[in-house]
Amino acid sequence: MQPTSVVTYAPFTLFPSPVPKDTFHQALAVQTHYNRLVDRISQDSSFLEEALATTIKVDDFTGRLFNIYRHVLQEGKTQSIVLGLNRSDYMLDQNGDGSASLKQIEINTIAASFGGLASHTPNVHRHILKVAGRLEDSKRILDNNPSAGLAKGLAKAWELYGSERAVVLYLVEELQRNIFDHRYVENELWKRNIPVIRRQFEDVAKTGFLDQDKRLFVDGREVAIVYFRNGYMPQNYTEQNWEARLMMERSLAVKCPDISTHLAGTKKVQQELARPGVLERFFPGEPDVVDQIRATFAGLYTLDMGPEGDKTVAMALAKPDQFVLKPQREGGGNNLYGAEICQVLEGVKQSTERMAYILMDKVQPRPVHNYLLRLGTPLKLSTCLSELGVFGAYVRHGQDMVLNECAGHLLRTKSDEHSDGGVAAGVAVLDNPFLV
Repeated sequence: MQPTSVVTYAPFTLFPSPVPKDTFHQALAVQTHYNRLVDRISQDSSFLEEALATTIKVDDFTGRLFNIYRHVLQEGKTQSIVLGLNRSDYMLDQNGDGSASLKQIEINTIAASFGGLASHTPNVHRHILKVAGRLEDSKRILDNNPSAGLAKGLAKAWELYGSERAVVLYLVEELQRNIFDHRYVENELWKRNIPVIRRQFEDVAKTGFLDQDKRLFVDGREVAIVYFRNGYMPQNYTEQNWEARLMMERSLAVKCPDISTHLAGTKKVQQELARPGVLERFFPGEPDVVDQIRATFAGLYTLDMGPEGDKTVAMALAKPDQFVLKPQREGGGNNLYGAEICQVLEGVKQSTERMAYILMDKVQPRPVHNYLLRLGTPLKLSTCLSELGVFGAYVRHGQDMVLNECAGHLLRTKSDEHSDGGVAAGVAVLDNPFLV
């Protein structure tokens, strides 16, 4: 008989990868500003309406999410506690003079993963470096505990909700390959005597209901927080699941993320933020914050209908290797490069379908060499590219930001043979920064 489930190790690099110290600290320092930015976008309904107006016409998934958002807006929000756990991802772009600049690839506002596993990779590399006779180098591996940082946000929101019996509901998919990543954060909650249950959309649809105060009950338990570790891809939804999502969004439970924060993380919003003057709208009188955030933006271009979008199409078709074409999707492995860009754009350039995408400059990082340890893959020295993620955790109660922190970091490394995809997509592996 075939075993139905196999436990294997998370893939990782044999050695930590070099990351310039100043750019690493720059990424950590800007994170609390990104937290505030995401939170402010989520509260600005006219901005979300404007930014996503074209996208929701041609992208059915974003459109369905937006319908839920409109429903909740019309009905009025029931919960004034907002919890955000996000991860901002960067690569280092090589400048002509040999220096590197930090460029944001995307910000993940839903189901930002690997905080759990990243908390346990420092000890792996410390051990390997000791065995390799590099004791002094082993001492340079940074402490990192995103599990605790993310759990701190969950715990704060749970405490503000104010019911000791109420649970944190992890909304998960049926087959969860990344289970240990979840468990490390979950265990941090149990340590604080915060009860956790794991349920799927189907369970919420079957047993979930709202009482007269809109409190959410699932399997007879009151839910303080719905922590979405699922629900970011179209294939996660049946009609029944969409109904369950709407019920959760309407409820008194704290949502991580709520629907407006989910929408704030779309690629189209990322592109709109890069327009002149837009960041100033969210940070009036804070030019330093605007500069710090803007410094991390790569070139981002609209594909809306009209002369500006036409210019983007022409630019991409002329030099496809300099760009990435991004649809409004999460979960890795969705972006298009090189010849694929031409293929897709030739097909949609005259139609509104092109508005479902944005175009971004392709960041050109300096390759490093490392060994990637992955089950079933022969060990060889690979030419690799790394991506740095920084976790953010924030809690707002009414208008008061009661928690706003950088919650740790994540380094993922992949062979330069692959253009796209993270650890969950089976391409990247876990790593640690070795600051140089």
